[in-house]
Amino acid sequence: MDIQLVPIEQFQTFLLCFSRVMAILSAIPVINSRQAPPQVRIGLAFATALLLFPLMAKHTPQIQFSLVQFSLVMVNEVLIGLLLGLVARLIFTAVSFGGTIIGYQMGFAAANIFDPQTTQQLSIMSQFSNIIAILIFLALNLHHIFFKVIVDSYILLPPGTLNLSGQAVPLLMDLAGHMFLLSVTLSAPVLALLLISNLVLGILARVFPQLNVFLLSFPMNIGISLLVIGLTLHILPFMLSREFDTMGTNFYRFFRML
Repeated sequence: MDIQLVPIEQFQTFLLCFSRVMAILSAIPVINSRQAPPQVRIGLAFATALLLFPLMAKHTPQIQFSLVQFSLVMVNEVLIGLLLGLVARLIFTAVSFGGTIIGYQMGFAAANIFDPQTTQQLSIMSQFSNIIAILIFLALNLHHIFFKVIVDSYILLPPGTLNLSGQAVPLLMDLAGHMFLLSVTLSAPVLALLLISNLVLGILARVFPQLNVFLLSFPMNIGISLLVIGLTLHILPFMLSREFDTMGTNFYRFFRML
């Protein structure tokens, strides 16, 4: 097919579709990782936009935008995609933050490794928790939620309809607050046992002043933490599965407030 025969309105519609899909996929864990080459991310976004184009064309006004109008609408599409990606990333951020709390209490405060997803230095336990969350996310086929959300977003939010109402901001604040609550919930068993461990070590230090509690605390806290993590690891899929289901509901709550 000759590209000159493609109407400019349809070409603009495809670019709008591609910009929203690319913004959403750029915020999804694994896909937005530096380990995934940019060609893979762009190719996946292009293929997804190509499949969604016939559906999106029904909900997009077939008018020829000026350059300024088209640029504003494209920025609007990117913002919608980034906001949806932000809602998804909050759960993974909560899991990573919970791992950071555990790592600091274990004594791994100085033991950081490079995270290729965020290009930052992260705690070992934070990286471990993040990998576990991603594996659970993929194992339960929850990444299908994103593709369903992308399809429904064009029906509920046609291009150029972004309007941040007063209700959307409180929802984002509630989701951010829930992120901290989830991180504390995930780290609570380890923190409780470490608190008891430190209390016992404090009593031993008073009873046996010659005992080097500082050197004893490191292997003891690490051993207790790893034991508790191993015993409670089977609960994590159920907790995260519930959170991911709630994430799908939050997407549609977010749609109604935009």
